[in-house]
Amino acid sequence: MSAVPLSTIETAEEPPVSLWRDAWFRLKRNRLALFGLAVVVVLALAAVFGPYLTPYDYLGQDLDARNAAPSLTHLFGTDDLGRDVFSRVVYGTRTAFLVAVIVTLVAVLIGLALGAVAGFFGDPFDRVIMWLTDVTMSVPNLLLVVVINASLKSPITNWMEARYLETLNPFYRQTVWVDFILVFGSMALIAWPPYARLVRAQVLSIRSRPYITAAQALGLSSWIVITRYVIPNALGPLIVSVSAGLGTAMVLESAFSFLGVGVNPPTPSWGNMISDGLRVWQHYPHLLAAPAAVLGLASVAFSFLGDGLNDALNPRGSK
Repeated sequence: MSAVPLSTIETAEEPPVSLWRDAWFRLKRNRLALFGLAVVVVLALAAVFGPYLTPYDYLGQDLDARNAAPSLTHLFGTDDLGRDVFSRVVYGTRTAFLVAVIVTLVAVLIGLALGAVAGFFGDPFDRVIMWLTDVTMSVPNLLLVVVINASLKSPITNWMEARYLETLNPFYRQTVWVDFILVFGSMALIAWPPYARLVRAQVLSIRSRPYITAAQALGLSSWIVITRYVIPNALGPLIVSVSAGLGTAMVLESAFSFLGVGVNPPTPSWGNMISDGLRVWQHYPHLLAAPAAVLGLASVAFSFLGDGLNDALNPRGSK
């Protein structure tokens, strides 16, 4: 029997198995998830660079072109003050992303910390944190946001006006930051409980695994065990929840702005643009259609992306 030449022996090694590489491979085969990812990337780029590329200033008024229909000059038409609707929708993308990212980040950090403590240490921390979670989830979201805005906005704006009269510093006249802070805070207060419950459930299933027992037997502190071994292994389902939470935060911000307890004019927000367009939609439907269509597209895109990430990171649970 002749010897097999060394050149014909397969020497290439298969790449090591990686959770994230396999998840990306599965995600690429999901066309709806790729569509959602593409839309999210476009919206993110519009939020970052869009205001610098729009043809008009979002506050610029042209009274001779009020309520103009969509055209090549104004892609989405103009509103009752002659402001370009396309420029305002693009700037509203920045508002939506800013609120969604910051609110989701704060809510995830709160939920991650409380959920990890509740799941890892058990009683009495678990009982207290879960009681706080139940109480927070039992309060109607809109009621909590209205109470926070009604009780805090007026004192803060009065304090800023007093500081402006004392110092004449124009910063104290920029009350838009009050709207953002109140929106961030109130939405984060209602958004963290689902993340805490999810992380707690993951930690409860992880803390009894052999590598956690081995780490504790080696004398590692609870802080090291949680941060190095518990939390990293609980991030998969959390990432899926975050992707859906971003879309939910956008819709909530738009809903609160629509009701007048979110970001107020003249700062563009999809919610207050929909509210303004709803009053005159029978005569100027483009004022309602443009922001509503973009909000709907963003919500659907995050939903598709969340479902795709769930199938990619949890293949056993996908249908």
